[in-house]
Amino acid sequence: MPAVGVALIVLVFLVAVFSAVWAWQLRSGNAGMVDPVWALSLGMLALLYAWLGAGSLLARVLVGVGGAVWGARLGGHLWRRNAGKPEDARYRKLREEWGASAARNMFGFFQLQAAVSMFLSIAFAVPSYRADSPSALAMAAAVALWLMAVTGEALADRQLRSFAANPLNRGKTCRVGLWRYSRHPNYFFECVHWLAYVPLAIGSPWAWLTLLPPVAMAWLLVKVSGVPMLEAHMHATRDDYAEYTRTTSVLIPWPPRH
Repeated sequence: MPAVGVALIVLVFLVAVFSAVWAWQLRSGNAGMVDPVWALSLGMLALLYAWLGAGSLLARVLVGVGGAVWGARLGGHLWRRNAGKPEDARYRKLREEWGASAARNMFGFFQLQAAVSMFLSIAFAVPSYRADSPSALAMAAAVALWLMAVTGEALADRQLRSFAANPLNRGKTCRVGLWRYSRHPNYFFECVHWLAYVPLAIGSPWAWLTLLPPVAMAWLLVKVSGVPMLEAHMHATRDDYAEYTRTTSVLIPWPPRH
């Protein structure tokens, strides 16, 4: 199918999904479930491009499997973390700030998630429409980046979950494992994941477009919706977080400063 046709299908799918999640949160009063839906829907986009793309079969298989497994792993983790729990502090703060306009503004916010997902899906689209197969070196690089990203993000999530499950750690900042070297190792590996599709596009005239999703993801996480909102909450609820901020890298894992 032509790329424009697939892009239209993707757009309709995303608008429908995030509209449904918005309607669901109106009843539940919990907008946090948009997080797992975001990851799961992106995994679906990878499968759509792999199925409907007109490019190399090998590239499409790698895109479909890579995106779907990443989305299922992250979506499942976020679902278990958010389901049946109070609304995430980030969304609760937005509701308080928006007041009577919360329902309308939340709809716009959810559709913004759809737009961001549409943009990120460039990483899946370009490799799925390259005419020839990626080189063996490019595929090896893509698989290596993907494995590092998914393994690292899963490890960081597991370490934080185990730390938070211990009642003795209540009110304390996690400095276990990867969290000793980065305040947000899960975010770091999330950015690496979007880099994994760049090698699969090398050789395509549109390969440069695949650099945009990882750059956009890093900017969003560090400057907009990830680090700023989360760290404001952590500074307000963790007495030791100021020291953690002074000694620990914000994103890229690095030995702590003394």
